[in-house]
Amino acid sequence: MQLDKEAFIRDYKSKIVTMFRESFDEASPEERYLALGALIRDYLAPDWLFTEKLDSLKDKKHVYYFSMEFLIGRLLDSALINMGIRDVVREGMAELGMNVSDIESHEPDAGLGNGGLGRLAACFIDSMASLGISGTGIGIRYRYGLFRQLIQNGYQVETPDNWLKIPNVWEICKTEDARIVRFGGTVNTRWEGDGRLYVELTDYEPVLAVPYDIPVPGYGNGRVNTLRLWSAETENSGFDFKEFSKGDYDRAVENITTAHSISNVLYPDDSTPRGKLLRLKQEYFFTSAGLQDILARYLKSGGSVHDFHKFNAIQINDTHPALAIPELMRLLIDEQGLGWDEAWNITVATFGYTNHTILAEALEKWPLDMFRKLLPRVYMIIEEINRRFVGELSSAPDNSFRKISRMSVIAEGSVRMANLAIVGSHSVNGVAYLHTEILKNKELKDFHEYYPGKFNNKTNGITHRRWLIGANPGLTALIDRTIGTDWRMEPSGLAGLREYIDAGFAAEAAEVKRCNKARLAAYMKEAVNIAPDPDSLFDIQVKRLHMYKRQLLNIFGVMDMYNRIKSGKTQGMSPRTVIFSAKAFPGYGLAKNTIKLICTVADKVNSDPQASDLLKVVFMPNYDVSLAEILIPAGEISEQISTASKEASGTGNMKFMMNGAVTLATLDGANVEIREAVGDDNIVLFGMNSDEVIAYENRGGYDPNAFAASDDRIALILSQLRNGYFGTASKDEFRPVIDHLLRDGDPYFVLKDFDSYVKARDFTSSLFADKERFSRMCAVNIAMSGRFSSDNTIRAYADDIWSVDHR
Repeated sequence: MQLDKEAFIRDYKSKIVTMFRESFDEASPEERYLALGALIRDYLAPDWLFTEKLDSLKDKKHVYYFSMEFLIGRLLDSALINMGIRDVVREGMAELGMNVSDIESHEPDAGLGNGGLGRLAACFIDSMASLGISGTGIGIRYRYGLFRQLIQNGYQVETPDNWLKIPNVWEICKTEDARIVRFGGTVNTRWEGDGRLYVELTDYEPVLAVPYDIPVPGYGNGRVNTLRLWSAETENSGFDFKEFSKGDYDRAVENITTAHSISNVLYPDDSTPRGKLLRLKQEYFFTSAGLQDILARYLKSGGSVHDFHKFNAIQINDTHPALAIPELMRLLIDEQGLGWDEAWNITVATFGYTNHTILAEALEKWPLDMFRKLLPRVYMIIEEINRRFVGELSSAPDNSFRKISRMSVIAEGSVRMANLAIVGSHSVNGVAYLHTEILKNKELKDFHEYYPGKFNNKTNGITHRRWLIGANPGLTALIDRTIGTDWRMEPSGLAGLREYIDAGFAAEAAEVKRCNKARLAAYMKEAVNIAPDPDSLFDIQVKRLHMYKRQLLNIFGVMDMYNRIKSGKTQGMSPRTVIFSAKAFPGYGLAKNTIKLICTVADKVNSDPQASDLLKVVFMPNYDVSLAEILIPAGEISEQISTASKEASGTGNMKFMMNGAVTLATLDGANVEIREAVGDDNIVLFGMNSDEVIAYENRGGYDPNAFAASDDRIALILSQLRNGYFGTASKDEFRPVIDHLLRDGDPYFVLKDFDSYVKARDFTSSLFADKERFSRMCAVNIAMSGRFSSDNTIRAYADDIWSVDHR
């Protein structure tokens, strides 16, 4: 948009007056943020309205991206970048004596996601808008997010993430679009003379789904798409005055509490039946509300229900939204009067399914009794989907009973959501080449053989607008000076940096990195009272805490490094700061024990003068988007060390790469494609490959106890865990970690890959010591990172799955 500094200052001062009845000088920092955010949203409003009108045209195909989470982070800076007014606003604020960064710090990170799945969804909706695709994100408006992580005496403590304690200036509540979602009840059916089966649900529990819309501006194109988030409310006031008058105050608000619980917390602990029930409620809640809304809008625009699939594409991000498939069937059959075959053809043609995991624990299954009771009509539809699908499978002579059982949607007392998503979609995609090949040839081989052509790969990506232009302005300015600004619109243009790497770009990028490291060091000093040396090697692993991601391998490597320092074996060792940040799910005891181990080792190392010149260990609490935007630009070694074959893709690897870090990795997920992009000379690899891991899993032959006995370094580390050498923890504190490795068979091959990992990490020390070589490696990674822009990924979805036009 067109905006000059004087107009901005005038509008901003006026906004403070109209919102708070105060002058600019009287407004608090929080009020100044709220006014600025509200003003930017006002600037977006005309284009937002125009986009909505344009997208409501009868012949316009629309994409809906259903995701359980959208880790959008702070929105102010992203909006300023995409609207093209960042510099003007910064100049205007400077004239008022304010720093925009200080104002932005008052914006809470939206508590709408947790890890890679949610951040990917946020990058995707940004790219859809920037590529001119008519698109809407559909999710849940969580009141308290996942949780806010505190570290107390080395232990993770979960507290509510009350991110809505100040108003969310970006959202607009659209009560006129509220929908009723029905749980439980009795299904009544009757045949009428027209030959149609009529279905009515009675005695159900109604929950009101109220949408909140957040603008998603495209980069420099005037398009403003929408992220629509559903909040669970009660149909009326929900307050029972009669019960309150009797003095039963709890029962008076029972309906409110029950409804609100659906959208209170992301991923409630599902280790109990009540937790499972709440998860299932959440998943049906937002898929039902979203589909009711989509169908109503489409019909209101004059569309024919028979052509629904021609003008609507729905992508489900993992299995959480898979209930959208039977829900669309319910709407088409029960409310629109279509026959089964036509409704099924429309449904399959509408949906695409993105698979994000090969881990069995993440392939959702719901107990039949629970499912049938909570969603009786939807269960009937799934039962019929399964009956027809099993009938098709049974008619093929080469399908054994065991194979049919593996592929069934309903089997072994459960509804299998991944199987439902595959059967009910026209496209199933993995998120990295290796991941997709494992799906096709191992985990989902039966389905790949039955549905030739349905499986495809769409390697994940990241939006360079946030993760480079937004997070790393120093590097962005350097790139602009070197190759111009066209890369901002077409990030593949970053490859043009290669011809300048040896002409000063690598050296200047290293100077930018040093500034980012100094900024991070100052931030860590303030946040956790640890002051690392900015001239040490910043070695960073930040991601969700899960044993397959192998933070345990990292901290074992740190313990070995510390043991060598204590024994004087420091030749060739570069000073290193090892940084962790991760949240563990509240019910994941082993992951939480790993956090305690990291913090315990950090306390030991950081308090030892003998190690102070060579090693620092830092755990940064409460990892979120805003923290990532400080950590990632400062990273020099990107730890991507998951067990080969376990990580679907990863996107942290791409963010670090784009900001000039060297990847220390196994050949897992998108690491394979990063290696392909940068070449073997610009990545550091170690460990078993996926074929070797899968072979051990299939045939056995790995004995972690033998490794522990034969490697003196491992034996020493395990002994130290047992005898309390690292810190004040009790001797049994880390028994879960030891049991995981020795008693439970080391399922993620930490000890098997330990020697290879230590050698690779030592090699990064020698690389770092050769400043010219290391700077060149970092620069090559920057230059080749445009391949991993989410714009490229979304173009592939648009062409191959959604069949929609784009820039």
